Amino acid sequence: MITILAIESSCDETAASVCREGRILSNIIASQKVHESYGGVVPELASRAHMQHIVPVVDQAMKMAGVEMDSLDGIAFTQAPGLIGALLVGAQFARSMALALNKPLIPVHHMQAHVIANLIDEPSPSFPFLCLTVSGGHTQIVLCESPTIMNVIGETIDDAAGEAFDKSAKILGLPYPGGPLIDSYSKQGNPKAFIFPEPQIPGLNFSFSGLKTSILYFLQEHQRQNPNFIEERLPDICASIQRRIVTILLNKLKKAAVETGIKEICLAGGVSSNSELRSALKEAGNKYGWHTYYPSPQYCTDNAAMIAMTAYYKFLDGDFADLSAVPSARATW
Repeated sequence: MITILAIESSCDETAASVCREGRILSNIIASQKVHESYGGVVPELASRAHMQHIVPVVDQAMKMAGVEMDSLDGIAFTQAPGLIGALLVGAQFARSMALALNKPLIPVHHMQAHVIANLIDEPSPSFPFLCLTVSGGHTQIVLCESPTIMNVIGETIDDAAGEAFDKSAKILGLPYPGGPLIDSYSKQGNPKAFIFPEPQIPGLNFSFSGLKTSILYFLQEHQRQNPNFIEERLPDICASIQRRIVTILLNKLKKAAVETGIKEICLAGGVSSNSELRSALKEAGNKYGWHTYYPSPQYCTDNAAMIAMTAYYKFLDGDFADLSAVPSARATW
């Protein structure tokens, strides 16, 4: 039985997972609280935290899975994209293990792994399927023909949807990470209270930089008239911002579904945990006859289970790397 240990260290989560025959046996994640006071991830602090966490995280993942080192068939790691210092910690650890155990080394593309997270649990989509991948650094529509054949058919030309959430939250005075807080406040607000513009970007690409600017100007104008505007209308503001981001995402996804004729539709990435985005996808599925899927919350944010699952399919294809494989902050598909 093919057993793989996977390591994820692309940003501020140190994670390890063991996968056997396409089934996740363990998924351990160590979060880094040190960044909260800075309002965002500090790369140098992230790298140091990864070095502190990686040994105990891998040890816990192996113990939870009940797997011994000599029974591993491959060692996987996130190769790209991400913070280069953070990636280096996971890559060097994986290379050292592969060398010591004389096992194949399997580099994994982080964004492809987010897509593959939809295959971890049942029910899972049939191929081909479309996946809207939404995170703090990426917003993409991916056409998936198989577990190892994917093509990006739409992506953001500037900022990502997750960044739009977090930057809007920062403008509102909410602590980092602000995206989940906007989602929480939105539940008590009116999403039609305020109307923000939708960028008119051709094709299947996205843009969120203009939306962030319009939100900033909107808040500045209303605060000039009423300094307590944000405090008094916070749920309505959050709900209106969230509604616009979600409609931008879903409108492009609808267009992609029409152009490709594909009705198997998935979400992936950290923002796929957003309650309104999930609800909107389900509603669109009912309206357009889609079969819709999204990973469980533990597989939406950065995790090693998605790296392990992707590595499993790469193992089946014999897609390995030699020990000279190095990580990259940016990488094309």
